[in-house]
Amino acid sequence: MRDIMGMMGKVKEMQAKMEKLQEEIALLEVDGTSGGGLVTVRLDGKGMLKSINIDPSLFKEDDVEILEDLIVAAHKDGKDKAEAITAEKTRELTAGLPIPPGMKLPF
Repeated sequence: MRDIMGMMGKVKEMQAKMEKLQEEIALLEVDGTSGGGLVTVRLDGKGMLKSINIDPSLFKEDDVEILEDLIVAAHKDGKDKAEAITAEKTRELTAGLPIPPGMKLPF
């Protein structure tokens, strides 16, 4: 019975830590870049686009496709960075817990 009570206490503790982690992730902001810094996007921790900064040299009529590709690449770069930070924070939080491989946290 003590083991169950101890485990329940650990579950509550983990739940509180996970809620705090989710709050931290929501406040996180990362920049993604492409084209050697010609396009920069800012994303929140959930991958939502917050802002775009485009170097004026890219504003030429015949370069529209290149600009569109650079925006997509910058967004992917930022999202990958946000996911890497989230994964690292989650790994730190769950260190030592028997979590099945491939299970993604936070839910």
